[in-house]
Amino acid sequence: MFKTVGPLEVIVILVIILLVFGVGRIGKLGGELGKGIRAFKDGLQGKSSEDQDPEENNDSKDDPS
Repeated sequence: MFKTVGPLEVIVILVIILLVFGVGRIGKLGGELGKGIRAFKDGLQGKSSEDQDPEENNDSKDDPS
């Protein structure tokens, strides 16, 4: 049924996703996905959030810019 997915099909799918979610929402989803993947990898290596430097755990709320 589906032999291959060509570049045109990928572009159409990406445009549909962009229309449904919007640019801002996709950026937030990507950021959350990256944080989740990083937490998963750290969990596999036995790291926890307490093992990291406190400077790495700063939220952007403290950043005045």
